Amino acid sequence: MTLKTILGAATALGLALAAPAFAQDPTKVGFIYVGPVGDHGWSYTHDQGRLAVEAEFGDAVETTYIENVAEGPDAERVITQMALGGADIIFATSFGYGPEMNNVAARFPDIKFEHATGYMQEQPNISLYNARFYEGRAVIGHIAGKMTETNKVGYIASFPIPEVIMGINAAYLAAKAVNPDVEFSIIWAYSWYDPAQEAAAAEALIEQGADIIMQHTDSTAPLTVAQDAGVMGFGQASDMSGFAPDSHLTGIVDVWAPYYIDRVKAVMDGTWEPVNVWHGIDEGMVGFAPFNDKIPAELVAEAEGMIAAIADGSFHPFTGPINRQDGTPWLAEGEVADDGTLLGMDFYVEGITSEIPN
Repeated sequence: MTLKTILGAATALGLALAAPAFAQDPTKVGFIYVGPVGDHGWSYTHDQGRLAVEAEFGDAVETTYIENVAEGPDAERVITQMALGGADIIFATSFGYGPEMNNVAARFPDIKFEHATGYMQEQPNISLYNARFYEGRAVIGHIAGKMTETNKVGYIASFPIPEVIMGINAAYLAAKAVNPDVEFSIIWAYSWYDPAQEAAAAEALIEQGADIIMQHTDSTAPLTVAQDAGVMGFGQASDMSGFAPDSHLTGIVDVWAPYYIDRVKAVMDGTWEPVNVWHGIDEGMVGFAPFNDKIPAELVAEAEGMIAAIADGSFHPFTGPINRQDGTPWLAEGEVADDGTLLGMDFYVEGITSEIPN
């Protein structure tokens, strides 16, 4: 029997000849990390978000990541390679990737690009996403102000960019509100992840009398130094309590998974549009590690009350009256800082004696 005869018979019987079904290619999702996924901090939490995407979509996605990508020209090479590798969407997860990501996005208009903590959105295929870390730092600042016995808090900062300066100011204002005698000492590491440098900074701050250490860097080194010295500390980006169970009071936890799942789904169903979001405690992007039992119960209740007030909008960490470091007025009584000023913050508030490096 010929193929023509078979087709004729099928037509006569009213049978539909279905075309063979082919499996749809998985959506390719790429991640660029500034540090190692084993930093147990910033890059680790982004990678937890990547794994959540895999768990959510299974074989319908294919994820890849490249870690330890330096900000600057090398980032453009790496992002380009990922684009050439067939990525449908690329998440670049550090502030300094902005110029390079915009350059690559211009050359690959069909690929979706997402930049964490960035501000450059020069192409229609770029989205920006950020977390209101300052909300969490206000909470831990409140705890620090109540728990310090020396009235000296040490702060290990990464780079003098608005996000970091904003966090220092938020923590200081909250600590000062409950402890007028508190002082902040700040050491700049000029790195997001450098365990040796971070450890040296923690040691120097403790030698200067700090009995509580804060950090806007990504390794667990400051906490292990704090543990050895018998002082308290706060983790960064993830729950670091396992590395310093006696010293780790709590810490800001970055929760990226829901955003990553939502954005990948948008690519898969064809609804992706560029956005510029800045989410915080209310949206669940900023969370907290468990509170150490060393924090008094009444102070835990205060912290939880502050978290709830920030979430429902009844409290904003930057509410006047607040002066700039030089004593000039910034926010009047009851005035709340606007997002534009916060995102471009390049000054300390009154009471911080350190200088912002150029």
